[in-house]
Amino acid sequence: MTRLLVTAILITLLAVATTAWLATRTATQAIRQAQGRSLTDEKVLYDALIGYAATHRDWSGVSPLLSEQARKLRQRITLTDDDRRVLAESSPGPSLASANPSATVDPLDLDLTLTGGTSTIDARVVGPYRLTRAESHQSYLEAVSVLRCLPETGNPGKIVTSRNGRSLPESKGSPEELAACRNRFPSTVTQTEAQALRKLGRLVSSCLGVSPRSPVTVPRITTAASVVTDQKNWYSGPTTAEGRTCLQEARRKQLRPYAAPAVQLFVTDPDTGLTGTAFVLSRDNVRRIVGVTGGVLLFVVLITVLLGRQMVRRLHTLTEGAAGPGPIVISSRDEFGYLAEALNQARARRDRAEALRRAMVGDVAHELRNPITTMRGWLEAAQDGLADTDRQLVDLLHDETMHLHHIIDDLADLAAADAGTLRMHTETVDLPDLLAQVLEVHRNAAETAGVTLSVRTHGETELTADPVRLRQLIGNLVSNGIRYTPRGGRVTLHSACEHDVMTLTVTDTGIGIAPDNLSRVFDRFWRADESRTRASGGSGLGLAVARQITDLHHGTITVDSTPGRGTTFSVRIPMHREVALHNSFTAPADDR
Repeated sequence: MTRLLVTAILITLLAVATTAWLATRTATQAIRQAQGRSLTDEKVLYDALIGYAATHRDWSGVSPLLSEQARKLRQRITLTDDDRRVLAESSPGPSLASANPSATVDPLDLDLTLTGGTSTIDARVVGPYRLTRAESHQSYLEAVSVLRCLPETGNPGKIVTSRNGRSLPESKGSPEELAACRNRFPSTVTQTEAQALRKLGRLVSSCLGVSPRSPVTVPRITTAASVVTDQKNWYSGPTTAEGRTCLQEARRKQLRPYAAPAVQLFVTDPDTGLTGTAFVLSRDNVRRIVGVTGGVLLFVVLITVLLGRQMVRRLHTLTEGAAGPGPIVISSRDEFGYLAEALNQARARRDRAEALRRAMVGDVAHELRNPITTMRGWLEAAQDGLADTDRQLVDLLHDETMHLHHIIDDLADLAAADAGTLRMHTETVDLPDLLAQVLEVHRNAAETAGVTLSVRTHGETELTADPVRLRQLIGNLVSNGIRYTPRGGRVTLHSACEHDVMTLTVTDTGIGIAPDNLSRVFDRFWRADESRTRASGGSGLGLAVARQITDLHHGTITVDSTPGRGTTFSVRIPMHREVALHNSFTAPADDR
């Protein structure tokens, strides 16, 4: 209860403090917006300064531009370096020590939130791509040739001059016609452009750490404008993120000597030198906030105490119910109710498991007592001279020993399966050979019982399985069929492949199983005919083991039976799927 209360108080204090901080920040931002920091004005000023920086190598002549923009905004405009040393200002004013910069002005690293574009390098920085007068004249002649090539359709073309001095033909006519004429009279890459691009290629290569051979190429049809503004038209180097990053860094390094250096922009009040007004709490506001916070805290503490008492009371109910013999009674449909229901179900499962354990112990004791009692009786008779230790007695004792050994082996397999340690060793199994081995092992028992064994296979005959366990599975089903089939009957093994699943069926013409008992077929120590427990020789565990082996192969086993006509067990196993190395199933299974 104390921990719950302390935690709730701490959370409440944190929430209230956070809310107060957020409210203060929100109010401060609202005041800043109310003082006229118009985003539109900032964009106009930013673009004007970027245009100046893109066409000048320093800020020495920017003062007239600052004075003009300051008159429009009625603000003081100041440019400083990173250490806040003033480089240029529209007018003298207070110190900028407590002011915040509005933006960083750098034509080679644009603020996209202000420009609204996608490129961080301003296209007005021409740098080493500016053509000479002769090269400009040559590009003009090329543009004239393109315009003369255009058909006279009433849409005459015109020549525009790009920022680096190259003449570009334009037409309002068909774009296809203009493209055809450009292909006929292609633009040539000037010496100035080629030299600049070669240097750019070396910079990219140096950044990537590759051969100095230029990774930058220029197509035959190009213009200086496309070189500067549209890197997709001329860059053919690495397209990875590292390549694109190196390309951007190389462009900045090449153009940096031709643009003004980056500066900090301050737009402040001419008199105060502030970029905004901080939100200052008055004494009345402080009292008001403290009072509201105390009231909220008191309310939360009361609610927490009430809820905590209710929770603790239900926890006491759960604790007492879990320790007591009866069910836990909590009718609410919340976490406590769900927990009480889960505990009741767990207790029911525990009681059922305990009942099954006791029944299992009784069944095991009963099954082991029969052969041991028989062996003890004959041995005592032999000790007392009442029975001769002849071949018949030795065979009888050997049969009882083998029966006992069979029960112990089955119990060991089931115990290993329940514990998840029943190991499997898979390989490719040829099914006809395996079925032949099973029939050979059970042939004598079938002949003695007067039962005919037969095998039929169809389709693919190879699957991935543990051959030893698979023989054990099929052998248990065959032995089960022989045991419950009267003389003159048949036990048939059939295999078929369909949709990458191998289906094995063992069909007998025996006594069958009543419909009410089909759900109990795989229970341990259960038999359809309890009176035949010793006569049949079965341990009551064969089908339990078969069920566990099938589960290990990710398969299924089902039974279909008609009393008086016979029984069919069907095992379906994926043919080419790796089986589990050890058993992770604990489903019950058993012999009839």
